[in-house]
Amino acid sequence: MRVYLGIDWSQLKHDYCLLDEQGRAIQQGTIPHRPAGLESLDQARGRVVGSAAECWVGLETAHTLVIDWLWARGYSQVFVIPPGAVNRARGRYRQTNAHNDQSDAYVIADMVRTDQARLAPWHPDSALTRQLRAKVGLLGYLTREIVRTGSRLEAVLARYYPAALHVFKNPRVPLNLQFIQAFPTPVAAEALNRDEFKAFLRARQYRQPEPVLLAAYARLREPYPEADPATILAYRDEAVLLADSLLAQLEHKQTVLHSLAEPFAQHPDHLIFASLPGTGEYLGPALLAKFGDDRARFPTAASVQALAGTCPVTEASGKRRQVKFRHACDHEFRQIVVQWAKASLGQSVWAAAYSEQLWPRCHSTSHVYRCLANRWLAIAWKCWQTRQPYDESYHLRQRAQRSQPRS
Repeated sequence: MRVYLGIDWSQLKHDYCLLDEQGRAIQQGTIPHRPAGLESLDQARGRVVGSAAECWVGLETAHTLVIDWLWARGYSQVFVIPPGAVNRARGRYRQTNAHNDQSDAYVIADMVRTDQARLAPWHPDSALTRQLRAKVGLLGYLTREIVRTGSRLEAVLARYYPAALHVFKNPRVPLNLQFIQAFPTPVAAEALNRDEFKAFLRARQYRQPEPVLLAAYARLREPYPEADPATILAYRDEAVLLADSLLAQLEHKQTVLHSLAEPFAQHPDHLIFASLPGTGEYLGPALLAKFGDDRARFPTAASVQALAGTCPVTEASGKRRQVKFRHACDHEFRQIVVQWAKASLGQSVWAAAYSEQLWPRCHSTSHVYRCLANRWLAIAWKCWQTRQPYDESYHLRQRAQRSQPRS
């Protein structure tokens, strides 16, 4: 006998529903997110069917301790169903949009029962892959925080200290942040003579030639609109605090980035993703983390392209056909592959030639990169499935053969 368990999870409690093979509800309930609550769920399943392997489980995310608990308890058939699919499936059971956590648990369990041919069990990745995924996620978070903090700092400096925005070409580089820490007001910067400015830069390993250094000092001495003393006093402490925070974020990002190298080199799929042109120190591990270890998770190239959001959505009915931008996707994955497509242009002859072909029929630069990323994902998927590193010369030969007219 097989039973189906749907779990509508949350941080504090979980609603569940057990169905038999005919779709009848055997038991429903709510458990707290505590060891005792999860034990009571296992006991409820045990009263219906003896083996955990005979219980097929559906839930809406793999990023929860519940799925770790299920794997540890022998629930080998665990299916992760996207929340959007659950939302659309509610219409099977009622004509209105009314729903609650209990009804959603029932919908999830019944989807596992009826749609199992379209679902693939979710298997845990290796410890190395999970470590890489966690680090890649942290890098993404730090990057967003750096952009957010940097934008706020630039806005503050533009309000009371515009000279600090123009001394160096990038106001977010560590050297400029250290300058703001040392000279947080226009008055402090105006008191600097040329020799003191040079000494400040040399003490921080500024290795640019003398003309570049003098040009930076000249930009500092240029006339800028002046803020009144009350405004300077109001924003000075915030600028120093933001500079401190931004420096720490940049340092943490570099530390995490360098820590990717060791687990990436140890991973069995290292050579596959390292061979892809333009991947480098970050994008290779990031792609590996997104693909994972389970080859059955992405049975076709289209499945990984849809997850990454590089392929559009086509809606066609009768004479009407509309191609739309794909919004429902892993946005972090899309950012990674678009960044990879851009980086590949200088390292792949094929990518550079293909991007030139794209320009006349694409409406923006991001569209070009997205189309190129879509092709790269198909190539990466093939290498990943066959466990073979990418070979540019082999790829070019294959393209030449396919382009030859048939006799």
